[in-house]
Amino acid sequence: MEFMECVENRRSVRKYKADKPEEGVFEKIVQAASYAPSWKNSQTVRYIVVEADSVKNEIAERCVMDFEYNQKTIQNAPAIILVTTIASRSGYERDGSFSTGKGTHWESFDAGIATGILCLAAHEQGLGTVVMGIFDEEKVRQVAGIPDGQKLSAMVAVGYPEEQPAMPKRKGVEELLSIVK
Repeated sequence: MEFMECVENRRSVRKYKADKPEEGVFEKIVQAASYAPSWKNSQTVRYIVVEADSVKNEIAERCVMDFEYNQKTIQNAPAIILVTTIASRSGYERDGSFSTGKGTHWESFDAGIATGILCLAAHEQGLGTVVMGIFDEEKVRQVAGIPDGQKLSAMVAVGYPEEQPAMPKRKGVEELLSIVK
């Protein structure tokens, strides 16, 4: 699949077939995400794949702040990927001070870049994804066993799409782009 075709055709998928992703596919998409740029090459993003129905259901029932769309999506997805970052490295100097006025923002920035690449790589493998940001981090940490020292940035539902959602209206380049000469 060509790059622009992959970008233009990827959608946020919330309905999945029951089939589990093929053996080795998570390794392939995480390998692609590992090439994402990061603050001073800190490479702090980590991935936890949850396939166990009992854990997914507990996350859906207890950890998404009663947000019905996330509950249904998680329960329907064959897997979710918890995207975490190693805390207090991205955006920091060795002495623990922030390098810029953005503070901890760089952790989320790095996780966002890596998650975008992860979703495109999943699409290339025939999988659908949706990034979810409404959750109680501490509850997810307890249910999924996220290691100490890691922060949960996003949850990504993943599986073979049951349907291909229509593309939402996109803003034109003329609205999005400014060039300073």
